[in-house]
Amino acid sequence: METQTMMVETFLANHREFMANLGKSLSMLEKNVTEAAAGKQVCTAEWCLVTENLLDELAKAIYSISEPRWVGGDDAKKLRELRIRVHDLYAHYKGVKG
Repeated sequence: METQTMMVETFLANHREFMANLGKSLSMLEKNVTEAAAGKQVCTAEWCLVTENLLDELAKAIYSISEPRWVGGDDAKKLRELRIRVHDLYAHYKGVKG
């Protein structure tokens, strides 16, 4: 039982670290898109392609996470928030691109 508890705690810590890193990546991309919208960055075709690919990869990573049933409510809430953020960022990106 002790080994199982330790495995669950280790998995939970890794899961939380992964979620935090996804959030940081999303924040960096949000900053990049916001700067482009403000005109501080040139929106070239290459920039659009790279940004869209990054958004697609982040969305795939975030939406492919299945919620383990033993995680707490805060972890589930963070996952929902990441999904909303990536959705909103994609809409914002489309507005900048268009």
